[in-house]
Amino acid sequence: MGKDSKPKDGGKGKGKQAAGGDENASKGKGKGGKSADGLGTCTYVKARHVLCEKQGKINEAYKKLQDGWLSNGDKVPPAEFAKIAAEYSECPSGKKGGDLGWFPRGKMAGPFQEVAFSTPIGATSAPFKSTHGYHIILCEGRKN
Repeated sequence: MGKDSKPKDGGKGKGKQAAGGDENASKGKGKGGKSADGLGTCTYVKARHVLCEKQGKINEAYKKLQDGWLSNGDKVPPAEFAKIAAEYSECPSGKKGGDLGWFPRGKMAGPFQEVAFSTPIGATSAPFKSTHGYHIILCEGRKN
């Protein structure tokens, strides 16, 4: 998958560029723990996600979210995100609408954790890549 992912990223980087820019800005605030939105201070996050092996498939799922809500500046309702997860996600959690429940820092790997803990409550991340494939995350809650 490593060989295939590099040319695809270069060819279809639209979603990744948006994720990269937002992600880097959030990382800086989150690590300091001093951001006004509290993104860097929580211990647990509750999230749903869509996981796809192919970038084209995650972009298709994201386009549905954009067309329905994101392009209007609206937040995606969890029930609607769950429908997209059930349709597109290749993760076993897709059968549960992508629900990952509550998880602590350190449980999820690298980029997934960074995006999950830096996405505001009720917001949906842009597509991004992890070692498991391509994801979209909907953050549903935070707690210490």
